[in-house]
Amino acid sequence: MNPVRNHVRANAPEDPSGQAISNGMKKVVTIGGGTGSYVVLRGLKEFPLDITAVVSMFDSGGSSGVLRDEFGVLPPGDVRRCLVALSDGKRAEILRELFNFRFENGGTLKGHSFGNLLLVALSSIYKGEIEGIRKASELLDIKGTVLPVSLDKAELHAVLEDGTEIVGETNIDIPKHDGAVRIQKVFLNPPASLFEETGRAVKDADLVVIGPGDPYTSIIPNLLVEGMQEALRESKGKKIAITNLMSKWGETHGFAASDMVRELLSYSGIPKFDYIICNTGEMDPELVAVYAKENKHPIHLDDKLKEYASEVITGNFFSEADIARHDSEKIAGVIAKLS
Repeated sequence: MNPVRNHVRANAPEDPSGQAISNGMKKVVTIGGGTGSYVVLRGLKEFPLDITAVVSMFDSGGSSGVLRDEFGVLPPGDVRRCLVALSDGKRAEILRELFNFRFENGGTLKGHSFGNLLLVALSSIYKGEIEGIRKASELLDIKGTVLPVSLDKAELHAVLEDGTEIVGETNIDIPKHDGAVRIQKVFLNPPASLFEETGRAVKDADLVVIGPGDPYTSIIPNLLVEGMQEALRESKGKKIAITNLMSKWGETHGFAASDMVRELLSYSGIPKFDYIICNTGEMDPELVAVYAKENKHPIHLDDKLKEYASEVITGNFFSEADIARHDSEKIAGVIAKLS
């Protein structure tokens, strides 16, 4: 199988060489994982855009981690979320519910999501993760493309300011150490290489959107892959960062908006962003108090942020919900207008 020709663009026509034919739409590439990518992609698919979601493949916790260890596959969790976010068509709502269904009763399936299991099955049936993702894309009738950042298996490591080394994405994401101690650096071991089609998508993009999401476990792992920095530097597309709404214990505790963006830039290989999108809308004090019990606090705009971008775009991008989340429509509306 040639993994480059068996690409994951479900709806794009091909020329005889097997390459997707351009549809003339603005090409937007998102880089990240987790809930952050899901929220942005759900909004972007409502606009006439050529969307490619680049997904981190270094998750080691939960259902994804178990499947990675038991079947030797790349962790499917973030791929599943992006596929669900981009799902379209008459059956989209039913399929989204099905892919997100998680077995809660006892037994060997407890904790697994149906979508993760299906992706593993498709990868086995069609002899590879790329073909598995492509078939899932067809099944969900997605609007766009979902691509792994790498096909290599690697473990995420973090070194804290006190010298402690944490091994494994899940141990960084859910800290067993003092979460107030900041992360000094993260790296992949063994190294991983950028998937060729992903590199082409980044280089050809009109807009590259990085974030929101947990920087050290969802976003930066994509930037650690060998070849990603070069692809970002070669891309003539505008580079956009979206700052998080809330800090996270063990990862961004005590961060201002500029702290997050500074870390993204330090691993990206680019000198500054063209745009930074930062929420300045006020959150409900009761919601803030609930999050404070988990050592999570609003990340505020600070004066230093403007040093890291040609333009900082501010506004109320907060979703009026009972959780701290960006509003998909508002964020996507801003991105769609950029050039």
